[in-house]
Amino acid sequence: MSTLKKILVNKDKSCKSVWFMRQAGRYLPEFREIRSQNQNFIKLCLNSELSSKITLQPIERFNLDSAIIFSDILMTPYALGQEVKFIKDQGPELSKFNLEIFLDKNEKEFSQKLNEIYKAIEITRKNLNKDKSLIAFIGAPWTLLVYMLNIKKDKNKIDLKKLEKENININKILKKLIDFLCTHIENQINAGADVVQVFDSWAGLIPNDHIKDYCFMPNAKIVEFCKKKKIPNICFPRGLKDKYKEFNQLVNPDGINIDYEIDPQWAKDNLRNVVLQGGLDPKILLKSEKEMIEGATKYIKTFKDIPYVFNLGHGLLPETDPDRVMKLIKFYRNN
Repeated sequence: MSTLKKILVNKDKSCKSVWFMRQAGRYLPEFREIRSQNQNFIKLCLNSELSSKITLQPIERFNLDSAIIFSDILMTPYALGQEVKFIKDQGPELSKFNLEIFLDKNEKEFSQKLNEIYKAIEITRKNLNKDKSLIAFIGAPWTLLVYMLNIKKDKNKIDLKKLEKENININKILKKLIDFLCTHIENQINAGADVVQVFDSWAGLIPNDHIKDYCFMPNAKIVEFCKKKKIPNICFPRGLKDKYKEFNQLVNPDGINIDYEIDPQWAKDNLRNVVLQGGLDPKILLKSEKEMIEGATKYIKTFKDIPYVFNLGHGLLPETDPDRVMKLIKFYRNN
């Protein structure tokens, strides 16, 4: 059993485990070389050989404890009939959502469209040391909905009018999304992944009167599915601030990734019966080595006597120096 699974399943606080969100990506020169020759991001995610190779790049470079499959949360709406484009310096752009097409999709067709991802997991598992975890992931229903319905105005706001206009269908969409996401999780686990992380990247944008329906309950249903199937799970409801506590109580995941707005001592005091993960601001890797070490020390000391997985409060930034990442890993392992 890998160290990550030991921590999540057995709550083994003597285990040390480190991996990073977006560890396979733009900050690595070996990734940029592949990307320069593969301009279509969706096609790259569906190239099982290259996807596996990218997944293993940070493991080969840093000997991290876990690999997370190179893919994207938007592969789900892609498999459900929406066109997905990634516009340079702007982010993803999805074609207009069609409820009829969405409701007409079935799980067999959905799985077939994502089959290359499952092949990539199979290849990676064969080439990954047995003591290392292979992490699958999904976007949480709400976060996918934000992209699918195009209701995000900017980084910190959603279009409430548009949300209200679609409200009649939202519960229907969420319910079906949960079913497809559970299928995607199971397919990834069957292919060789052994942990799943659920990214609710836009949880912090949900209006207070909808937080239970759009965040807590959908995540709880997914976690319930994982527990029924004995799949170790980690939730990342980014931006929830003090609502992290209620999320943890209602959703009850095996692990919870805190974002960098959450004070580590608050997390230790308020998030009980769960393995804590992450928290460190990825921007600190762009600062001086002294500041980086001081920031990491705060998390290491705070969580030293509880089960904890060293990670970040968001993904590694493209401008991060890989040598900095190596120094951070070495520091963590030596303390």
